[in-house]
Amino acid sequence: MRWSGQELGVDQVDALPGLARLNNLVRSVQTPEFAGVTFHEVLAKSALNRVPGQSMMPFGWTINPYRGCSHACVYCFARPTHSYLDLDAGDDFDRQIIVKVNVAEVLRRELARPSWRHEPVALGTNTDPYQRAEGRYALMPGIVEALTTSGTPFSILTKGTLLRRDLPLIAAAAEHVPVDLAMSIAIHDDELQQSLEPGTPSTRARLATVSAVREAGLDCAVFLMPVLPLLTDTRTHLDEALRQVKAAGATSVLYAALHLRGAVKPWFMQWLEREHPELVPKYRSMYYGNNAYAPKDYRRWLAQRIHPLIRAHGLERGIEDPVTGGVKSKAEPRDRWTRPGAAARTNAAGPGAGARAGPESTTSALELPPGLGALADPAALF
Repeated sequence: MRWSGQELGVDQVDALPGLARLNNLVRSVQTPEFAGVTFHEVLAKSALNRVPGQSMMPFGWTINPYRGCSHACVYCFARPTHSYLDLDAGDDFDRQIIVKVNVAEVLRRELARPSWRHEPVALGTNTDPYQRAEGRYALMPGIVEALTTSGTPFSILTKGTLLRRDLPLIAAAAEHVPVDLAMSIAIHDDELQQSLEPGTPSTRARLATVSAVREAGLDCAVFLMPVLPLLTDTRTHLDEALRQVKAAGATSVLYAALHLRGAVKPWFMQWLEREHPELVPKYRSMYYGNNAYAPKDYRRWLAQRIHPLIRAHGLERGIEDPVTGGVKSKAEPRDRWTRPGAAARTNAAGPGAGARAGPESTTSALELPPGLGALADPAALF
């Protein structure tokens, strides 16, 4: 569905020089319903994206009906993708959204090619296919239908509760092809969630969507990603998060520590300086000073903390597709995805880690992230 009577005209691309490279730009649209957001409707030349991998997983396939995301998650790793259009990875990523209005039509053509091998396709591993604009453009039903009729397995990872609109269609698809669904629910503190993910549905609404998926007869994984050092890695937060995930009916849970690659780091650090200035020195000196990923010692510590909690809540640890970053497809043998290092972010400590963790009332050095054991008042972090 397009908006009518609200066309801005493509001649306005001068204000956004990179959009001049989009010779397939149809029009740019603004609407009061999305104050401050501009949608740039384009005619896609391709729908399937080939993602390079390594060794046993040479590549994977994804579909991104949108580029940029009004969910506006401060930590989103996909932010640097806007730089190709000379748009910045910060505010432009949240407010200048590319919409591939013909993506389903192009996808049907690509899936009909004799060369297509019906390999699993992941949605939601870059920008969210169920961000708010999907309520107007309704691109996903056509995508799901094209994948299903072609016999192509697919997975969807989303923060969007709009997924519930398409559950009947997806449940019907699952009768013909392997389908994997996952909700991303990283933050179980309402105030922090709204600060870090201002355009997303609430945690409660997403948990309700997990329950709706299960009621539709489908499995649903939860991505507890990212875990943020000193913000969401306390035992209290993780324990409550996993309790709620289990209560919602999730069939598995995946987790990973925050990573800050490229232009994402300055955008996140700007937020941290504004909202939690007391944590900035620790992030710069102990975690992300010259690195995109949290240090190995921290990831090991996090595994020691979370693994026993996952077991205690009776949850299964899911497996992430190491190429696309989505949930592992049922269409792939399990051992294909368990090469050494493939699950390093979720298997950092090995079986049984964390059994020596002390009681909640005493914060021992073991319970603190690496490098923080000597803080004068460690209890303040928990």
